[in-house]
Amino acid sequence: QVQLVESGGGLVQAGGSLRLSCAASGRNLGIYAMGWFRRAPGKEREFVAAIDWGGGRTSYADSVKGRFTISRDNANTVKLQMNSLKPEDTAVYYCAADRRGVGVQESNEYDYWGQGTQVTVSS
Repeated sequence: QVQLVESGGGLVQAGGSLRLSCAASGRNLGIYAMGWFRRAPGKEREFVAAIDWGGGRTSYADSVKGRFTISRDNANTVKLQMNSLKPEDTAVYYCAADRRGVGVQESNEYDYWGQGTQVTVSS
């Protein structure tokens, strides 16, 4: 069974940076797309960024475009570099894997999920 483990969350001041990592185990995810989602307190889970199986195509939510960068170190490791963080970026961030390999924005298309890592941005 695939397990995804996020790390790198924490507390940072507005304008600062964090880098999240997602490590997968249990299966080679070379053909899977990987995505990042987040859930802020009292809000629904929302798409943040995704990268396709080959790492050649990425997509971002409008709210993070130009500030966040998703990358893929290898088949089983994906990163999310977050710069110019804002208080509204505060949320639990989740890593997810999509066996179709495309990297869509719809969360219900993803097959595996991590437990999440908390990101808190203070003003």
